[in-house]
Amino acid sequence: MDPEQDAADHGSRPAKNTNGNLGRLKVAGAVLTALGVALFAYFIYTVGFDDLIGGISRFGTVGFAIILLIFFLRMATRASAWSLSVYEPYKLSFRDTLPAVVIGEAMSSLIPLGILVSGTSKALAVRHRVPLVVGLSSVATENLFYSLLTSIFLIVGSVTILRSFTLDESWVLAIDIAIGLIIAVLIFLFLMVIRQWHIASELCEKLYQRGFARGILENGRLEVRLFENMIFGFYRRYPERFLPICLLEGLYHGLGVIEVWYILTRLSDTVPGFLTAFSLETVSRLITIVFKLIPMAIGVDEAGAQFIGETVALAAGVGVTVTVIRKGRTLFWTAIGLLLILKRGLSFRDVVNFRGR
Repeated sequence: MDPEQDAADHGSRPAKNTNGNLGRLKVAGAVLTALGVALFAYFIYTVGFDDLIGGISRFGTVGFAIILLIFFLRMATRASAWSLSVYEPYKLSFRDTLPAVVIGEAMSSLIPLGILVSGTSKALAVRHRVPLVVGLSSVATENLFYSLLTSIFLIVGSVTILRSFTLDESWVLAIDIAIGLIIAVLIFLFLMVIRQWHIASELCEKLYQRGFARGILENGRLEVRLFENMIFGFYRRYPERFLPICLLEGLYHGLGVIEVWYILTRLSDTVPGFLTAFSLETVSRLITIVFKLIPMAIGVDEAGAQFIGETVALAAGVGVTVTVIRKGRTLFWTAIGLLLILKRGLSFRDVVNFRGR
């Protein structure tokens, strides 16, 4: 057999496998989205459409404008953290990162595979300011800090729920397992950075040596190694940035609790406690992570809110109404993100095709 043809065959098969895996993910995302829509419709029916509309009307236009501002501030905190995560001599200003974060949120919220393209879309949105590998590595660095603070937030929130409310044993077990998994992920991420485990590049190298995806990995495995080195190098060179970035990521979650608390104050006759808002945001954040394939966690977010609402003795349907109002806020900022995508000359196809390369 012609060696060149053989190499081409080796390169083409993995590409087909990659496309096949992406296709299966698309199918899974579509199925989960359909199930989520059905679940969403069920909870709307359970709460009662009239009651839901009444709650939204009670929340009002002013209330909606305020949570739009709160979410803008949340995106601003992550944009600021990202600006601090860029490796010198490159630099991204807040004016560069904020629109890119809005674009990433839009991609993440709108399509079933949003989790796969959100980071890529951010890097593509700033490719005119820094090389793509720098954009991707800085996004990954910020995401590591975000994951760290999210894990801490979820652990504290889960322990708070266990200690503050009476739950069925099955739920206690599920939360205990979730806490254990989160701690395991935290330990893994910490060891990976401290010991500089080049897991991704070593996997790419092994696949390349065995003849898989040679066309992609010929240069790709070297780019992945550079990508990892830039992330690990950041933690060695800029320890003074750790605290500011962590504070910004913590503020992101704190603003989420404030947003939930504010919505509850508009919907309830009595002023709710921060414990209730903290519990709702904890469950919402966990669901957003676990069911990331489902756009806006539709359906499952309402299920979690209903569970917590009953646990903390909220009025019937209040928890579901909170999630619906927050989805309205997400749709507004998603529309802004789509406008920014068009302005920057990006498209869903560009981002997804880049991801598949």
